[in-house]
Amino acid sequence: MAASAEFEAFAQRLIRWQRESGRHNLPWQTRPADPYRVWLSEIMLQQTQVTTVIDYFHRFVARFPSLESLAQADEQEVLALWSGLGYYQRARNLLACARRIVQDHAGQFPNSAQQLAMLPGIGPSTAAAIAATVYQERAAILDGNVKRVLARVTRAEHAWGSVALERALWQEAGRRLPQSPKDMPAYTQAIMDLGALVCRAKQPQCERCPVVSDCRAAREGVVDRYPVARAKRSVPTRVAYWAVCCDQHGVWLMQQPTSGIWPGLWLPWVIDPEDLPSGWPEMSARIQAIHAIKHSFTHYRLTISAAVLPWSELPRPSGAPEALQRFSWPAALALPLPAPVSKLLLKLCPAETKSGAAQSRNTQT
Repeated sequence: MAASAEFEAFAQRLIRWQRESGRHNLPWQTRPADPYRVWLSEIMLQQTQVTTVIDYFHRFVARFPSLESLAQADEQEVLALWSGLGYYQRARNLLACARRIVQDHAGQFPNSAQQLAMLPGIGPSTAAAIAATVYQERAAILDGNVKRVLARVTRAEHAWGSVALERALWQEAGRRLPQSPKDMPAYTQAIMDLGALVCRAKQPQCERCPVVSDCRAAREGVVDRYPVARAKRSVPTRVAYWAVCCDQHGVWLMQQPTSGIWPGLWLPWVIDPEDLPSGWPEMSARIQAIHAIKHSFTHYRLTISAAVLPWSELPRPSGAPEALQRFSWPAALALPLPAPVSKLLLKLCPAETKSGAAQSRNTQT
């Protein structure tokens, strides 16, 4: 069989499988495809599982049902809706992209992957996913799931994360596209579904795979060796110290700079042990509890020591920066908070505030 015919057969087997066994009820899957919902889902799904994204997606479109409504949003409200989803630059890019489309494209999404990739926060794979799903463009995607599928199908020898693997898989992804543009939405969803549901990172279900006959790793019994793992490297640990000044009525928080980790989000008072604030010895004597928190980033782990100090509304804690502000518990929990801060505040806040926050989240969902 000629290579082109072989690749077309691969694509058609995937499409048939997707129609019978793929995912068809995700909240962003509409007929006709809505470019706004597809774009929003693709940004949320970067580095994030579908099961995590669904609730965030529902809340987001309930508040911002259209591109125009998002373009008019305040960044802090967008970040608050994004809180806990991580990779917060995605949310900033989302807002910047919405504004750019309204300003430069009359509120209409560009209809090609090349044009889409020029917008904030939209890389080549995301641009192709939107163009293929919405506009039936023959454009290849290469997200994490697709990389894993193609690395096994081809028995790619380059290590995960390497430039050589990326280059080889982009070429492979382009060769395997179906010939007919009308097949592109189903094929694009199919290859993503295959990686998420069948060709999983752990315990792949090769017996359910519609293209197992095309897979070199499966034929040779070495699926567990692919993709080839990158060389392990040690992950450094950093330490942070927080002073959580609070009482039953509220908590003191400060907005982070627009650079560094958690830019623009709200944290407790960050203490530098090398430059302790004035009055700290007296304040530290009032510590009620210390919470140890661990949080992982892509390139390092963060260990946080969060000291809880009783502090009423006035005066401001001794030596505290001007940026430290007092919030009621409901107002604090409505701010854009990193996941570890949100979890800590939910531990410390009064029971009625905690139940109110949970009820609000359930109502929004």
